[in-house]
Amino acid sequence: MLNLFAVALVDVGIVGILVGVVSIVKPLRFLGVRSRWTAVAVIAFSVVLIVAGMFTPAPLQQTPQARSDLDRAMPEWQFDEHHSLTILATPERVYRAIKDVTADDILLFQTLIWIRRFGRPLPEGILNAPKNQPLLDVATRTSFVWLADTPKEIVVATAVVAPREVRRARAPTSDEFRAAQHRDGFALATMNFAVIQRDDGACDVTTETRVFATDARTSRAFGAYWRVIYPGSSLIRYMWLRAIRKRAEASGPLENHSSPPRRTRGTRSYDTVYLKFGPPILRVLRGGELGTVISQPR
Repeated sequence: MLNLFAVALVDVGIVGILVGVVSIVKPLRFLGVRSRWTAVAVIAFSVVLIVAGMFTPAPLQQTPQARSDLDRAMPEWQFDEHHSLTILATPERVYRAIKDVTADDILLFQTLIWIRRFGRPLPEGILNAPKNQPLLDVATRTSFVWLADTPKEIVVATAVVAPREVRRARAPTSDEFRAAQHRDGFALATMNFAVIQRDDGACDVTTETRVFATDARTSRAFGAYWRVIYPGSSLIRYMWLRAIRKRAEASGPLENHSSPPRRTRGTRSYDTVYLKFGPPILRVLRGGELGTVISQPR
């Protein structure tokens, strides 16, 4: 709940600043901003909301039982996001698609990453991925390390924040990553792709990102960053799943599976994405956890 509340404060604060800045030029009276002084007050209050959201304490979460490679790699975390999508393809095709997706396959990836790095030129890596190269290969030869790679689950990890004296150009090894979980000054991130075959032959594909800050100071610093970039990060993960689906289903229809009805006039087909700590616009109680369901038209 605290993470959800913090993201809401930052989101509302950003919108408030935009409204205030526009209202300084021309007051948006239909929103209740009737003067430039009111616009200044809106900006000031919005800044307070953003700061409060950025520095809201992040609760420590734990998995009660290790059921996956991700659980074993990171049993504790403070920040996470979770997305899922159904793909009409065999597990083998889905696994191959996960490994083959490039940055250019992911809609808006390059744009959002360019914004995230403020347009700065960076060495090759996930924040500056070359064209026509599988994104996971780029990540794991630069800053990420493989922790699991099976047709059922892929797990990669990196140190997002590290003490100055141990920072290095290369990715940490798996042993270094696990050892860092017991040292102060680290924010460690893991990301997985899990493939679960359904009875009808299709696959439910999920991706979850977890970040564990090893001490309170690092948790506060990373939390401020996470709550600002979260909307863009969530959008990238969802578009990543869409790119995987496009590749996996491109090989042809799934045998013995009845395709969903074609879209006709007056109807729309939707994908449902569950964001465990997503933007707090629509809230539902699902599976015992408070989250957000966003329906995206296909």
